[in-house]
Amino acid sequence: MSTAPPPLPPQAPSLPDSWWKRFCRWAIGLSGWRVVGELPNLPKLILIGAPHSSYWDGVWGLLMKSALGLDLGVMIKREVLNGPFGPIVRRLGMIPIDRSAATNVVDQMVARFASHEKMWLGITPEGTRKPVKQWKSGFLRIARASGIPIQPIFIDYPTKTFTVGPLVTASDDPDADMARIRAMFEGYRGKHRGA
Repeated sequence: MSTAPPPLPPQAPSLPDSWWKRFCRWAIGLSGWRVVGELPNLPKLILIGAPHSSYWDGVWGLLMKSALGLDLGVMIKREVLNGPFGPIVRRLGMIPIDRSAATNVVDQMVARFASHEKMWLGITPEGTRKPVKQWKSGFLRIARASGIPIQPIFIDYPTKTFTVGPLVTASDDPDADMARIRAMFEGYRGKHRGA
């Protein structure tokens, strides 16, 4: 079975071909990680990936997005960019979020979507690598306010797969949406735990 990343759909935001993309395709090929399913042909999308239980999720995820040539902005805590790898991580499309500030992240992301012709945004709904009872609802609020669909991506370490789930449209019932989306992730295993 081939581990080569699939081609991006035409409307997806893409990056130009580069040595980095070729290196990441080589690295992903060696690692055995692969994408299962097809990404949607949409110019704007919110991708949510879980379970998120290790820093390795970010490593494999960044390698895969770069191997695909996908211009994906990923929301991460600002502290990650303050370390020695900050300049490198920022160049990989990270969007720093100050979780302690009194700024409305949802409004910022809705405005960002409105100002871009093409934009895919990646979010880990757990908000942390630690086990949580409740997921953060920001991705649902961004989707509802912007009218952008949600694309679940199921991370599974036993099979080394990023599986593309069914598209979800946010409704006016966020509790029902959250329950429905969380149920989709059952059975998938992160490095240290399930979703």
